Amino acid sequence: MVNKQIQNFLAIAVMLLAFSLSAQTEVKNKILDFSMLTPIESASIYIKNTTIGTVSNSDGKFALQVPKENVKDTLVISSIGYKSYKIPVDEFDSSFEIYLEEDVASLDEIVLIAETRPKTGNDIVLKAMEKLAVNMPDSAYIQKGFLRHKERNKVEFKWLIESAITVYDSGFAANSSDYLKINVDQVRKSYDLRDVDSIFNYVAYNNQNAKRSRLKVKDVKRRDLSTAQLEKAIKWNDTRVNGLQNIFQGKLNLLRNSSDTKALFGEDVLEKHHFDLDTILVDNDRKIYKIKISESTNFVDLETKGIFNAGYNAQGWMYIYYDNYAIKKIEYELVAASPAQKVRSKRLFDTQINHKLVMTYMEYQDKMYPNYIYYETPKLVNVGFKTNQKVSDEEKERYNKEERYYYTVQEILFSEIILDKEIIKMKLDSAWDMDIFSPKPYNKAFWKNYNVLLESEEDEKLIQDLTQRASLFKD
Repeated sequence: MVNKQIQNFLAIAVMLLAFSLSAQTEVKNKILDFSMLTPIESASIYIKNTTIGTVSNSDGKFALQVPKENVKDTLVISSIGYKSYKIPVDEFDSSFEIYLEEDVASLDEIVLIAETRPKTGNDIVLKAMEKLAVNMPDSAYIQKGFLRHKERNKVEFKWLIESAITVYDSGFAANSSDYLKINVDQVRKSYDLRDVDSIFNYVAYNNQNAKRSRLKVKDVKRRDLSTAQLEKAIKWNDTRVNGLQNIFQGKLNLLRNSSDTKALFGEDVLEKHHFDLDTILVDNDRKIYKIKISESTNFVDLETKGIFNAGYNAQGWMYIYYDNYAIKKIEYELVAASPAQKVRSKRLFDTQINHKLVMTYMEYQDKMYPNYIYYETPKLVNVGFKTNQKVSDEEKERYNKEERYYYTVQEILFSEIILDKEIIKMKLDSAWDMDIFSPKPYNKAFWKNYNVLLESEEDEKLIQDLTQRASLFKD
């Protein structure tokens, strides 16, 4: 009898859990430019007065999971330079695509107003940097997010990881290397079909870690190395190039780490960057400066240990709110500029753009929190090959441009902010592991209601190809 009661209780619990999980409302659609009829990428889709949100992909498509307690709240769809679209969640109609109209403010307004305001791009950015201590979070918080990490050449995906992550930050005033933690909570996809032939990784790993004399790539033969040796070197290179600590604790976290020593957006920001005011746009009914980033007198240096990561010029755009100088978005690229870096980038990567970064921020309780991060960088898999001798077709294919040059992309979407001190303290007492490359648990029910980034149609096809090849690979 007792066993029967327990069975009934468990059955009811499972039913209640299933009901709870299905109580979410999915909002999905496609966002287009009203005049051009083209997709709007990276538009913000969120529930007003909450941190529940997502962004549109390169096809303008999005999907958002809305908890049942928020279905009466207002859904906001906005993009810089466009009029916002607002509607209660329970009145949203997914059968009709969403069209946003352009909305541009007048640049002349900055001349007409009475109060003294900065009028040049350089002065506006310096004012925004001065205001970071006010506009950035000044106390500890936790963010929940979704990470998609992919590696590909010009033909196919070679590697894909999708994870749920938790980030703890003690606040803007503290050093991120000491007071910023990352944990990988769950993994829903993990495929690694890279060819284990990277002699360069092994040589770099050996020269950085071994006590014996330095090696040269031309002196190392693949047949003399075991697969285990190469795999160890590849994982080491994965971590130093694409570890999550690089995004959050490194120089490219431009605003969060602006007070660090030799920061890219530090006290000497104008020595490495020049800023020009382009125009004033509108973002969700607020005026916003659009400012062009270009090179200045000094090269940009990332000072990456063991990598010649210097000799760059910066280019891109910044979007700064007109009313409080909070920075909404940064589009930032580092382009090879010094003679040595130009030669290196062309030979090793076949590109002059070595780092491409997009960071957007969401305003919550008068502070700007990270909302979306896109980071792309080329990745060295093998070195160039030049010879006058006869070589096999296999060797020629190994150095085929389409196959040889790799790049990695890391995208992070944040969809929840936790400010409760008790919850934060409890979470801090648990173990933290930022290694996205180690095995992690998979929970189907967890992912059913977790907000993720939609793949583009192109990526979706490449991911399908990768999963099919992965199945064959495992067989």
